[in-house]
Amino acid sequence: MKAYDNFFLPVDNLEEAKNYYTNVFGLDLKFDFSDKGMAAFHVGHEEPAIILKEKSKFPDVKPTIWFVVDNVEEEYKRLQKNGVNFLSKPFQIGTGNAVEFEDIFGNRFGMADYV
Repeated sequence: MKAYDNFFLPVDNLEEAKNYYTNVFGLDLKFDFSDKGMAAFHVGHEEPAIILKEKSKFPDVKPTIWFVVDNVEEEYKRLQKNGVNFLSKPFQIGTGNAVEFEDIFGNRFGMADYV
């Protein structure tokens, strides 16, 4: 795992959350995929964003930290051999591939590559 990618947070109401993160926290919107139940916010000049996920569209959402990796498929196989509990097989996202997993304590993580 090379770097942080994004930080996902569940919200009950995406419109209310966008307003809060913009007007209370003072964060700038990075992208708005409200139709898909997500909106992302810049944190300073960092590339990783806070991405809000609306619970009505993602009922099993948990706070999740994603990491950047060179190759999701290779990391998936390596970690699977080490007994990591994956929530799915790797899947395509708009910028590459991703997969999510949980540690033995129930904390949720993900990996993404940009191939």
